[in-house]
Amino acid sequence: MNGAVVIDVQGLSKVFNGNTVVDRLSLQVGSGEIYGFLGPNGSGKTTFLRMLCGLLRPDAGQGSCLGFDVRNESDRIRPLIGYMPQRFSLYEDLSVRENLDFMARIYGVRDRKEVIAATLEKMRLAPFSERLAGALSGGWKQRLALSCALLHQPQLLLLDEPTAGIDPKARRDFWDDLYELSGSGVTTLISTHYMDEAERCHRLAYLAYGELLVTGSPSEIVAGAGLSSWTVSGADLHALALELRQLPGVDQVVPFGVTLRVGGRDPALLEQSVAPFRAGPQRWEPGTTTLEEVFIHLMRDREVH
Repeated sequence: MNGAVVIDVQGLSKVFNGNTVVDRLSLQVGSGEIYGFLGPNGSGKTTFLRMLCGLLRPDAGQGSCLGFDVRNESDRIRPLIGYMPQRFSLYEDLSVRENLDFMARIYGVRDRKEVIAATLEKMRLAPFSERLAGALSGGWKQRLALSCALLHQPQLLLLDEPTAGIDPKARRDFWDDLYELSGSGVTTLISTHYMDEAERCHRLAYLAYGELLVTGSPSEIVAGAGLSSWTVSGADLHALALELRQLPGVDQVVPFGVTLRVGGRDPALLEQSVAPFRAGPQRWEPGTTTLEEVFIHLMRDREVH
């Protein structure tokens, strides 16, 4: 982690109706980082983001966000944060410009007309300025939502699955915006289910049922998992997959286009089990472990224990 620490929390917990949704979560995030949160639905990602921005009060733990105490100074943190919820929450019966003007008034933005005009140009929304928000495509709706979150020049962005349901081109454009913001020192916490987006983050945290399972850069997480994998191509892959799934040391057999991905946590045992099949008609090549394989492995380990 480079730069000043923007988020530094220890042991944050939140309980709803006797269920621990976030369980003693501790992490640090540096200035300008794009920090990704991954995990299955219900893993506590949204709850954690809401605790950081003061929408929820932690039941236990302590820490700081932007230099202020997350438990007792949330009113000082909120003005410095831009927050995007999972669902589009702006007014669909207002135009793009009207939504920006409304949010600028909420934030108390000075010289708001000039700021709105600059935002429309910077975020490439000017051609749609008079269009109703409800008539925008999913990608442009998210660009409008991000624009609204940036009007007051926040130091920290909290983005809750912001690219869900939008097309690949719109997702790439959205990430280009995040990298530009990162370069200007804005820190971003983003929850996502997309592995290609996870690989774009500077660092990641993987949560499952409120528990932090692993954190680090994408390459560190892959290397730390210690998994071994093979890529198999050729005929009769479906029948081969059924056989492989029964073998010791074979933890994952995943169809991937016209190939199979075969992986396990014990390289020696995996090699021993697949050795007889490598003499068969299919072609076997050493594979590179992916983030998706690591996270599936982590989830299975978590469910077993």
